[in-house]
Parts: sequence; C-alpha cells; structure tokens
Amino acid sequence: MNRFEAAKKASLLGIIGNIGLCILKGIFGFISNSQSMIADAFNSFGDIFSSFMTYIGNRISSKEADEDHNLGHGKAEYIYAFLISIIIFLTAFTVIKNAVITFIQKTQINFSIGLIMVCIVTILTKLGLYIYTKKTNEKYHNILLEANSKDHRNDCFITSLTLISAITGLYGWTIIDIIVGIIIAIWMGYTAIKIFIESYDVLMDKSMTEETKEQVMKIISRHKEVERINHFNATPVGYRYQISFTIFVDGNLTTFESHEIANQIEREIEKEIPEIYLSVIHVNPV
Repeated sequence: MNRFEAAKKASLLGIIGNIGLCILKGIFGFISNSQSMIADAFNSFGDIFSSFMTYIGNRISSKEADEDHNLGHGKAEYIYAFLISIIIFLTAFTVIKNAVITFIQKTQINFSIGLIMVCIVTILTKLGLYIYTKKTNEKYHNILLEANSKDHRNDCFITSLTLISAITGLYGWTIIDIIVGIIIAIWMGYTAIKIFIESYDVLMDKSMTEETKEQVMKIISRHKEVERINHFNATPVGYRYQISFTIFVDGNLTTFESHEIANQIEREIEKEIPEIYLSVIHVNPV
C-alpha cells in the first residue's frame, strides 16, 4: 500500500464511521434537546465533510507532475485542509449560538440512558479510528491524515465531555449540558485555527523548518571542496520541499569536477532527507 492508497482507505473509514455516528447523535440529541449531544452531532457532520475532503484532496494530490503542473499536485492536500478548517470553525460558531439560545430560552432538556450508550459507542469508534489514522500518518506523513487523526482524537475528548453532561443531566444538572456544548465548540474552533495556520503557511510557500535546513547544511559541510554557500531557498511542494542554493568551489576545478560535487550533494540530500523532493544546486567558482 502506498501513501495515497493509505490516505484513501483512512478517509473512507472515516466517512463510514462518522455517518453512522452523526445519525445516532442527531436522533438522540434532537429528541432529548441535549445541546452537548447536538454539538457532538454537528461535530460528526463536520468530520464527514473533513473525511470527504481528505478523499478528494488525496486523489488530486496523488496525480503525477504534468506540463501544466510541473511540480505535481501536492498542494491540493493543503487546499482541502484549508477548507476543512473553515467548515469546522463555522460549525463551532453555530454550536455556540444554539447553546446560548437554549440557555436564554430555558429550553427543557430530557436526558436518558440512550444518550450515555451513544457516547460510549462514539468514544470506542473514534478511539479505533484515531489509532489507525495516527499510525498511518506516522508512516506516510500526510497533512490530511494528520488533520483527520487529530480530529478523531479530539472527538474522543469531546464525547467524553458529552458523556459527563449526560450522566449529570440524569440528576438534574442541565446547566452542565449547555456548558459542555460551548466547550466542545471552543475546542472545535481551536482545532480549526491550527489546521488553518498550517495550511496557510504551506500555500504561502513558508520555508522548511530550521531542523531540516540544518540537516541539509550538515550534508554540505561533509564536502570540503565547498568554500561557502549562498541564495538558499526552499519551496513547499505538497508535503515535501524543493530547495535551491549556490555553492562556491575552487575555480581551478574543471567544469565536470565542480558539477560532480553538486551532483553528489544532491544525491545525498534526496537520499537522507525524505522531506526534500528536489535539489537544484548552482555552482560558482572562487
């Protein structure tokens, strides 16, 4: 299984699981008028959208480079992650608004054992999806998988709060339900902002991390023929980077010898640093 097939499988599992959970939460949430369960249902609906966007983004980003897209389609992952963050944020806003309205109007909330059972089923399902997606992302490093795994993890936390509100609601503490609904929405908004920033950084061609750059510099430093480097640039290409820089070598070397140094550095970088998609090295004589 390759990187894109793994992401496809994870997104399909997420879609199937979230559709089932969304229906369950929606039915019990609206019957009981539990704001925390309704918030959880909205969250699951957002998850369905997220998984669907993961599937589409993954299909596009898996396409090879062509004449119109010389560096491939990798940024599609970040475009769709960007969309996911916006939808999650809008959903969070809707949940907070509904919770506040319920509090102001003092709407009656009817708790039941059914709410508790739905919470338990959700936590177990989401925990399984989180473990699977996290392990897949650790192997293939896909921002869409990372976004989905964080979403599944957050859902475990969110539904645990819903479970607490369902249990306390049986004893008449209905205010806890409204508070939990708002907490869930705030958490969703925080997650959305983090995904938004990460996607925005890549789409705006933010450079690689200092740690990765230091790895490149260590490889260059092995070659004593390189007297200095200049014009170091890094451009994200999907989940990887294209880098370019100029090296200065002894002007008495032949053209073949000086360019062979650059070729060797390129081979070492692309072999040892998976984050590097392509290295372009310009050679100048000293």
